[in-house]
Parts: sequence; structure tokens; C-alpha cells
Amino acid sequence: MLQQYARVARPFFVMLAIVTVGRWLMGTVFPVPYERGTHVFSLVTLTIMASLFSAVYTRRWLDWRIARAAGFGMFLALTAQAVILISTAASYLLQVPSYFSHPVALNRTEAVGFATAMGIRAGGLVVNTLLSGISGALGWALGGLLPGRDGR
Repeated sequence: MLQQYARVARPFFVMLAIVTVGRWLMGTVFPVPYERGTHVFSLVTLTIMASLFSAVYTRRWLDWRIARAAGFGMFLALTAQAVILISTAASYLLQVPSYFSHPVALNRTEAVGFATAMGIRAGGLVVNTLLSGISGALGWALGGLLPGRDGR
């Protein structure tokens, strides 16, 4: 099942790479303030929308049931959250201020240490995985509005 998830998620993986690189560049190379640029390249928004939108089509194209569509959304979220965890760790370990280590990204008003940041990111992994599962289930429900293979 994970092989099929990974195969179906290929477009998401490309978008995830683009958004991750964009987020790194905006936070390091280009002097875009976090508050002004964070919404442009949001991994969480990308993941929620991808979970929702892809589940619409997996219902009709692949005949997936709701549990599988929700699982796919959770798979996407786990992948994105792993990228966020790794990017946050890299930002701290390399001492590079980035959008991944910005206090607001960690729901704080002041900078926090590495261990605290990783704890916050672990919480995000759980919450965002559940939200993407819900988005996948909602997308599956919306997939019922698409015409079937016979065009009806």
C-alpha cells in the first residue's frame, strides 16, 4: 500500500520540494520578513490542499474507500512533517536563521532552543497528520460528485 501511496504522491513530492526550497530561500537568501512571506510557501497549506484534492480523484480513478483516502492524506502529512522536522533541525544545527526556526513558525514570540523547537514540531506532526487525514476523508466524500467511469 505504501508503494501505491508513493506512486500516486509523485506530483505532491515535486510540489513539496518546490515549496521547501522556496521557503528556505525566502528565509535565508532573500530578505523577505517572515510575516510577509510565510504564506507564499506554506508546507502545511500545501499538504492540506493536496490531501483534499487528491482524495477526490482517488475515489473515482482508483476506487479507494474512505479509509484509504484518509490514510493517503496522512501519508502526505507525514512526509511533509518529516521535511519540516529535518529543515528545522538543519536550521538549528547549522545556525542558519530561516523560516523553519522563526519564533512565529514555532508559535512563540521569542526564540526557543533546539529541544523545545523539536518538541513543538513533534506536536505539529501529530496534529497536521490528523488534519490531513480528515482532509483526505472530506476529499473522498467530495469525490462522489465526480462522474463515474461511464460518464454519469
